[in-house]
Amino acid sequence: MQTSPIQLTDVIYNAANQSFEALVTVHDNDVSRKYACAINAPINMTFQNAAKGLKTQAMRRHQTRGGVYSEMQFATPQKRAARRPFDPMRWLESLVKSSDQNGRSAA
Repeated sequence: MQTSPIQLTDVIYNAANQSFEALVTVHDNDVSRKYACAINAPINMTFQNAAKGLKTQAMRRHQTRGGVYSEMQFATPQKRAARRPFDPMRWLESLVKSSDQNGRSAA
């Protein structure tokens, strides 16, 4: 499975639980999945080690498709039906023609 770089956002240290917590986004082709991850660690752990642990947990959950996650698919816009450009002179002429057909004068 080819994935692009993993993105960490809102990394905090929860002193009550003594854990690092983050929202981790895993980009996989045209789908992005977000996982709420937490690892138990002391407050003096380096940010690099905490980030590595959070990324590992997110990848493990992503590969097993376990737990709760948020998924966002990138939609490609649908092609719209082509229309003629608006021509004000043609529109006015059609108004004059329709009023003449109904027996009314345009002026």
